[in-house]
Amino acid sequence: MDKINIVLVDDHLLFLNGLKASLTIYSFVEVVATFTNPKEALTFIKKSTNVDLIITDISMPDVNGIEFIKQVKKLNLSLKTLVISMFQPLHYEHKFYDGYLLKDTDISIVIEAIKSIVYNETSYFYDDISDASTFAFSKNIVTKREREIIILITEEHTVEEIAAKLFLSRHTVETHKKNIFLKLQVKTNAGLVKKAIQLGYI
Repeated sequence: MDKINIVLVDDHLLFLNGLKASLTIYSFVEVVATFTNPKEALTFIKKSTNVDLIITDISMPDVNGIEFIKQVKKLNLSLKTLVISMFQPLHYEHKFYDGYLLKDTDISIVIEAIKSIVYNETSYFYDDISDASTFAFSKNIVTKREREIIILITEEHTVEEIAAKLFLSRHTVETHKKNIFLKLQVKTNAGLVKKAIQLGYI
């Protein structure tokens, strides 16, 4: 059995270290690098020729997981990607990655997914979400900070005004906004307002 070389990308260091420790007990797995910053991971992937699988989160600062995966696939279309996230996936996302698990998944299932994706070249989704056509949104899909930004957007505040009110940089607000649009599957502020009403955020 050939070793599977894995790169881990997650902005939560505690989870990142925990996953690495859990994976390294398996002899056929080699964690070749870990990153909390997707941009640094992309730089590594550009230079590396011995990576078989990227395991990443969806919600991350600067570059969200879907955009990160798109950039990975541009570098190497055959490079496999597995998302492990605390959020349930949106129904349209599954075409971008090779597998999706939730962060409360047992490590044995993670190992099963890794084997399926790399050895069998078969997609692996929790609860067969690859066939899902709808997604049951919940109020917990966004963070407390993102909810604050949603409310300010629905009150027609600009990015600059939101940044000033929350003592954040414009770039940080833009990143939060991008993640909000991704999670709620909306493309415009008007769409966000409609979704926020549906979900009871406002």
